[in-house]
Amino acid sequence: MMTLRNFLDEQDFIPWPALVYVTGMINYGGRVTDDLDRRLLMSILAKYYNPDVLDDSYKLTPSGVYRVPQEGDLSLYQEYIRGLPITDTPDIFGMHDNATLQFEMQESKKVVDVVLSIQPQVSSAGGGKTSEEIVADLAKEIEEKMPRILDRENASKEKDPFAITESGMANSLGTVLGQEMDRFNKLILVVRKSLKDIQMAIQGTIVMSGDLDLMFTRMLNNQVPALWERYAYPSLKPLAGWVKDFLERVEFMDRWLCDGEPNSFWLSGLFFPQGFLTGALQNHARKTQIAIDRLNFGFNMSSVTDVAELGGQPENGIYIHGLYLVCAQFDLEKKMLIESSPGSMFAELPVIHFEPVENYNPPTENYECPLYKTSVRAGVLSTTGQSTNYVLNMSIPIHPDTDPDFWILQGTAGLCALDD
Repeated sequence: MMTLRNFLDEQDFIPWPALVYVTGMINYGGRVTDDLDRRLLMSILAKYYNPDVLDDSYKLTPSGVYRVPQEGDLSLYQEYIRGLPITDTPDIFGMHDNATLQFEMQESKKVVDVVLSIQPQVSSAGGGKTSEEIVADLAKEIEEKMPRILDRENASKEKDPFAITESGMANSLGTVLGQEMDRFNKLILVVRKSLKDIQMAIQGTIVMSGDLDLMFTRMLNNQVPALWERYAYPSLKPLAGWVKDFLERVEFMDRWLCDGEPNSFWLSGLFFPQGFLTGALQNHARKTQIAIDRLNFGFNMSSVTDVAELGGQPENGIYIHGLYLVCAQFDLEKKMLIESSPGSMFAELPVIHFEPVENYNPPTENYECPLYKTSVRAGVLSTTGQSTNYVLNMSIPIHPDTDPDFWILQGTAGLCALDD
C-alpha cells in the first residue's frame, strides 16, 4: 500500500489507466486464467478507477442508491452505510433485474433436486403405477423412438458430403460429419443397450448392477442417466427434454448425410462445434489459398429467423442458426443488442453468417459476445487455457448509447442449448 501511495505522490496527476492496469492485470489479473474473466475484472474496475468518482454527483449504479459519499466525519459515513439495502440488488454489479429471478430459479432447482434424491422409492398403494412400472414403461417408450444408426452407405449420391472438392482436397466439413456420426452412433448403441438392460433388470431376468440401479433412480426423477452422460454431449436438460433434443440432433445429422450440406447449419446439434468451425475455415483456406492461421470469422447478423427463407448457401463461409442469447435480446430491425425484457430469461438469435476474413479485427464499437455450449459456461481448462465449454466470441453490434463494458457487466452471452 505504501508503495502505491508513494507512486501516486510522485505524479502530477492521478494516472488512472496505470492504476487500472496494475490492479486488474498484475495484482489480480495474474491469478485469472480465463481471458473473459480478466475482461470482466477490468470492466468492474473501470467503474471505480476513473476521474468521475471525484465528482460528488457520480453514481455507482443507475438507481443512485450506491454512490461515493461526500467527504465528512465518521457519523456521515455510518449514516450512509445504514441507509444501504440489506440485500444487494443486481444493479450494483451492473446486472439486469432478471438476475434475481434467475438466481431464485437456480436455488429452487437445487432444493427440488435434493428432495428428489432423498425421497423414498415406495410402491404405489392407491392403485397407481409402481416405480418399477413407471421406469419400465418410460424405457420402452424411449426405446421405440430410438433412431437408426447413421450409415455412410445412406450418403446422398448427388450431394455426397464426403466427396472431393473442386480443389482436389477432401471436404473438411465431410470429415467433421464422419466424426460426429461416430460419436452419435456410439451414443445410440449405449442408450439402446441400457434401455433393454433396465427393462430386463426390472423383470428379474438379469442382475440389477450399480449403473442400472442409478439409471433407474435418475429415470424415475426425470434425470439423464449418468451412463448416457459419459458418452453424450454437454447438456443440462431434464430427461424428457434431453431425449427430444437427442432425437432432433440425430435427425439433423441424418438429413446432412442423406440430403447433402444444408443451407444453414445447426451448430448446437454437434458434439464438437469448435471442430466444425475449424473445418469451415479449412475449406475456405483451401478455396482461396489463404493460410488458415490468418483467417478468423466475421459475423453478419441477419433478420432471418426461419432457415426456410434462405435462398441457398453463402458464397463464402456458412450460415448458422439455433443459437440463443442470455442477459440480452436482439433487435431484428436494427440488428443490434438491446436489454432484456423483464422476466425474459433468454432470446433467440437470428441466422448468422459466419464469414471467413483474412486478418480479421472485430469493430471496437461491437460487443465481443462469448458463445458457450451450456449455461454453466465453466468447463475443464483445455491446453489453450480456455474452457472446453467455450466455443468462440461473436462480434455483435450494440446500441450506440451503450458501450461493451455495459454488456460485459450484464453477463451477456450466447448459448448453444438451453437448460430445458
